Amino acid sequence: MALPKFTQVSQGFHAELKKRIADYFSVTGEKPTGNYKLYTKAIILTVSYVAMFTHLVFFDPITWVAVIECCVLGLATAFIGFNIMHDGAHGSFSTSPAVNKLAAITLNVLGGSAFMWNIKHNIIHHAYTNVDGVDDDIDAGIMLRMARTQKKLQIHKFQHLYFWVLYSILYIYWIFVSDYRKYFRGKIGDLPLKKMHLSDHLAFWGYKMLHLTLFVALPIITHGFSEWLVGFLIFTTVAGFILSIVFQLAHTVEHTHFPMPDEAGRMEDEWAIHQVKTTANFATNNKLVSWCVGGLNFQVEHHLFPKISHIHYPVINRIVKQTCKEYGVEYIEYPTVSKAIRSHINYLREMGKAA
Repeated sequence: MALPKFTQVSQGFHAELKKRIADYFSVTGEKPTGNYKLYTKAIILTVSYVAMFTHLVFFDPITWVAVIECCVLGLATAFIGFNIMHDGAHGSFSTSPAVNKLAAITLNVLGGSAFMWNIKHNIIHHAYTNVDGVDDDIDAGIMLRMARTQKKLQIHKFQHLYFWVLYSILYIYWIFVSDYRKYFRGKIGDLPLKKMHLSDHLAFWGYKMLHLTLFVALPIITHGFSEWLVGFLIFTTVAGFILSIVFQLAHTVEHTHFPMPDEAGRMEDEWAIHQVKTTANFATNNKLVSWCVGGLNFQVEHHLFPKISHIHYPVINRIVKQTCKEYGVEYIEYPTVSKAIRSHINYLREMGKAA
């Protein structure tokens, strides 16, 4: 499908929202990028990750300790992705482009591709959230039906039961299959990749080889194949599930919308209203959740202002809510993680039954 176009409103909801957020930063004198809180968190997560990896690979912890450390390594992988890579990729980690790039390429070290992520997430998903046929995040192939416009298969009536398994293998699929498919097809979904320069090709293959060396070859050499396989599966299963569920709770729940363009290729709402309608927050009063998921529980604020660091979301959340109330825009929020997960399960069940 051709890329849809959003309604243009010069003095609408988005203009007013941007003005109020700009006024907030002007009055407080704060920079919209990260601050000492984010940098401290980045250091804690990075040091923890390196320490855990080093102990698992170069030492010989007893089985129950190794299992726990593999689980912690999986959590640390997801948290680095949420807190460091994600802000870096959006250019909100630091005022320095070089530091942002360094934060973004942590994804490469973890096995993914920052190049592919930038196109899939920053360009496509953030622009056309929940638009079936464009947003690759709601295209899970034949195993999951994420929107009413997608074809329903018999297996989908059970998707609210087996999605746990699929989410758990996401990380393995991402680093060993998905990135390579995009690379060789030259597409993300039906949309072509932007031209890859020689440096992009070298970075793609160089970091993939580095990841295979660190996370496959080296552990096999130090511990043997069977021990590596068990540990690797534990680590990637934890990382995969956490990464999957956090992003799914933001968009595929009962109250979010899945709008489609009309015959002329135009969307009903202006871009900012579209973002609010297709996005949900969860557990915003839980400081531990907010710390771990890099503010992605404030997903509405993130989608409206992706270049503002997640450190500021709890404050601008109040401004966004008030503006939505004044403009009559529904603001979707679940008070706890468990209620958001329940809503996601109910949504998958509904999609499995719906025509």
